[in-house]
Amino acid sequence: MEEKKELKVINVIDIAKKLWARKKLFIKTLPIAFVISSIYILGFPRYYGTDIKLAPELGGTSMNSTLGSLASSFGFDLDNLQSNDAITPLLYPDLMEDNGFVTSLFNVQVKSQDGSIKTTYHDYLEKYQKQVIWSIPFEWVGSLFKKEQEDQEGKAGTADPYNLSKKEDDIAASVRNNIKINFDKKTAVISISIKDQDALICKTIGDSVKERLQDFITNYRTSKARNDYEYYLKLTTEAKEDYVKARQDYASIADANTKVALRSLEMEMEDMENDLQLKYNAFTTVNTQMLAAKAKVQERTPAFTVIKGANVPIKPSGPKRMIFVAFILLLTFAGTSIYILSKQ
Repeated sequence: MEEKKELKVINVIDIAKKLWARKKLFIKTLPIAFVISSIYILGFPRYYGTDIKLAPELGGTSMNSTLGSLASSFGFDLDNLQSNDAITPLLYPDLMEDNGFVTSLFNVQVKSQDGSIKTTYHDYLEKYQKQVIWSIPFEWVGSLFKKEQEDQEGKAGTADPYNLSKKEDDIAASVRNNIKINFDKKTAVISISIKDQDALICKTIGDSVKERLQDFITNYRTSKARNDYEYYLKLTTEAKEDYVKARQDYASIADANTKVALRSLEMEMEDMENDLQLKYNAFTTVNTQMLAAKAKVQERTPAFTVIKGANVPIKPSGPKRMIFVAFILLLTFAGTSIYILSKQ
């Protein structure tokens, strides 16, 4: 026997008629969804966002640009493979996980766009942040139970970024939530994204993060060269002091025995001349090495190109209130339609 298969065709017009017949239900659900979603999204404070794009000079010698671009498309960075650096640019985003880097932003002086707030970034996050409206009562109740614990903690851990109190750790978490660092291994561009409830503070923190990231990269890339320079500078200072002292001793003895003609004195003067020459040679050698190490510091100092600087945003970046309300209305319409059709 041949199995007969019936093809079911969805009649859109029939579905539309069924939904239209229950239009009163839509008239009830959609306005309710609109009011609730509007009240909900209006409770979230507006925030602003800005981006910074930074292109640092990478370590190592780059290979052919065409080959490098081809390798990047497959997820390989030839510059990083050739670099001897232990910290590659791919690890720069992980700096936001370091308490030392995050807490260095606490003392940044910030000013709101209207000029009403002038304080540190730490105090701004602690005292001037707008909260979600309906979360305020819950936070007030929670603060009653935390007050005793905070009094016991006091200011413990505020001086040590790696021994933060609960309060300081929460502020550090807010900083991490507001700042994101990304590295594009295809274009070798560092992107810094900042969000904040004030437009001017958003730009100020963006510039501060950029400066600290540049300082970190520069200090890391030049750390060995600076250590070598300080070492040779110390040797040069010591060698110069030895040479100057030997020269003064030689001059003193020579002046005191200008009319003395003794063979023993001549031999002593020759020994002092040889020692003076050796000290001079040592001084010139380490001085040359010191100058080379100083030049190496400049050579290892990376150059940075700011592709896109931080700007004061004009419009808020979020929350997207109209999009949120439209999504809720669409979801309500779909849910109501499914409910109507499932009953028939």
